[in-house]
Amino acid sequence: MNSDWLRSYLDQMEQVSHEIGDFVKDTSKEAFLEDVMKQRAIGMNLLMIGEVVTRLSEEFPEVVAAHPEVPWTKMRGMRNRIAHGYFNIDLETVWDTATNNIPELIDTLHMLRHWRIQGE
Repeated sequence: MNSDWLRSYLDQMEQVSHEIGDFVKDTSKEAFLEDVMKQRAIGMNLLMIGEVVTRLSEEFPEVVAAHPEVPWTKMRGMRNRIAHGYFNIDLETVWDTATNNIPELIDTLHMLRHWRIQGE
């Protein structure tokens, strides 16, 4: 695999992470818990992040191994819970992930992109 694919995966993760940020912007937790469309939109984006992480793990295991501080396993686990337990998704966890973990992920993706450029 070449670095173009890696860059593409990181870009995809960043894009959907920013979309999640847009979905929760100016939204309260209470409003989120009542808005099925936002729940599904955020859930789908979290699923997409987990899917990209799965590809990264398979195609760029050296990147995953070099960055154990990134919660790769948790992101894949979130994807699996959403994909297989869609009627039993813990919306509190989705909200917490969207509002607390996604901003951190965006920062991490920025760091990974620059690490990769310097390390190439």
